[in-house]
Amino acid sequence: QTIVGLPWGTYSRDNFSLPHAQRVLDRDHYGMEKVKERIIEHLAVLKLKRDLRSPILCLYGPPGVGKTSLGRSVAEALGRKYVRVSLGGLHDEAEIRGHRRTYIGAMMGRILQNLQKAGTSNPVFVLDEVDKVGSDFKGDPASALLEVLDPEQNTTFHDNYLDIDYDLSKILFIATANNLNTISQPLLDRMELIEVSGYILEEKIEIAMRHLIPKQMEAHGITKGTVRFHRNTVRAIIDSYTRESGVRALEKKIAKIMRRLARKIASDEAVPAVLKVDHLREYLGPVEYTRDKYQDNRYAGVVTGLAWTAVGGEILFVESSLSRGKSAKLTITGNLGDVMKESAILALEYVHSHAAQLGIEESLFENWNVHIHVPEGAIPKDGPSAGITMVTSLVSTFTRRKVKSNLAMTGEITLRGKVLPVGGIKEKILAAKRAGIREIVLCEENRKDVEEINQTYVEGLTFHYVADIMQVIDTALLDEKVKD
Repeated sequence: QTIVGLPWGTYSRDNFSLPHAQRVLDRDHYGMEKVKERIIEHLAVLKLKRDLRSPILCLYGPPGVGKTSLGRSVAEALGRKYVRVSLGGLHDEAEIRGHRRTYIGAMMGRILQNLQKAGTSNPVFVLDEVDKVGSDFKGDPASALLEVLDPEQNTTFHDNYLDIDYDLSKILFIATANNLNTISQPLLDRMELIEVSGYILEEKIEIAMRHLIPKQMEAHGITKGTVRFHRNTVRAIIDSYTRESGVRALEKKIAKIMRRLARKIASDEAVPAVLKVDHLREYLGPVEYTRDKYQDNRYAGVVTGLAWTAVGGEILFVESSLSRGKSAKLTITGNLGDVMKESAILALEYVHSHAAQLGIEESLFENWNVHIHVPEGAIPKDGPSAGITMVTSLVSTFTRRKVKSNLAMTGEITLRGKVLPVGGIKEKILAAKRAGIREIVLCEENRKDVEEINQTYVEGLTFHYVADIMQVIDTALLDEKVKD
């Protein structure tokens, strides 16, 4: 232990109170209720039972939602030291376990190096970007992390440089990741997963007003009270100049405004006392993004779907049309991945096999070509969640029935006509609200996901839970037919 510089039992004191911890987390992080609740639960048990083995928490979600900064707030709430290690691009096992002393330039692994810097054996230790660990001929760091992140093993963590066992069990490890699919299953199994989802518009406005604007004013040397942001201005920045789940791009836009203001103030030019929406073009340039909006239902075969992307939820339109041809041919366009193409084939096959029930003439399948298109072809799209959207689009095209207005849907299909659940429900619901959707069709098994969401997110929406494709058709299509 003296090699590390930490005598046995060098622990920072857990002299915290739960109300104080709650205040710190609420002050630094608006929203994130589930994450804060789990951390407060851990602190409550720690207060009652002093020798609790710390859990290994893994916060996963899109970039810019505050996963890394949450670790610093937890350290402050606990009164512990804060340590952060970025694992992005790490591909040498010795970075975790240390080098053997026979090597030139041998040193301890990053875990014990950072404990030495912190001067304590129980800091809050953030393992950043755990999903971006690589591997090569020097070993697999992800496998070395198995011992670090296993409460049953890390009481005797072996560092090759020290060549003695070290107790890591008192450390509160918090791992962060964007994508769980790239993390090995054994490593995932050792961590308690907590999703940190994207923020809704109202949350972003609060975060900007409470944190980002004061922080950027101080960073750019602008005295508090020199200029004030109107809430509608912040709303316009979020809507028209950013497209993300987190708030990183929003902070960059606010910083850009502050630079322009700082230049004017330094040049003794007049600056507005209140920054309004009308000023944004001068400070940020022309609008960069237009919000996705629901279109009308004048055309047959145009159905609104809901998609999940790395920057949050979005709406997408699935279009289908018929054209005369000697041999029935299916054409699929719109930069779709293999899974989405399979959904289109599956949808057409289901419609063909249930033509009589759907009131479609059999001859249509022999003499007409079918074209399915998903607009915005420059953007790659994949996943099974557009299955019911494609079926509804095809039935509308073949029967010329109108699609119910202000309705969107998401769900996977099977060849039997079953509707299967999909993920990203919260993000998809937020995208639907932004686009003016009032009704959403979901799989019955997704009901539990909707019930977990804060009620303020789902106000003004009607949900239709279905188990079968025929229920989707009955809900989504009207008896009224299009004019042409």
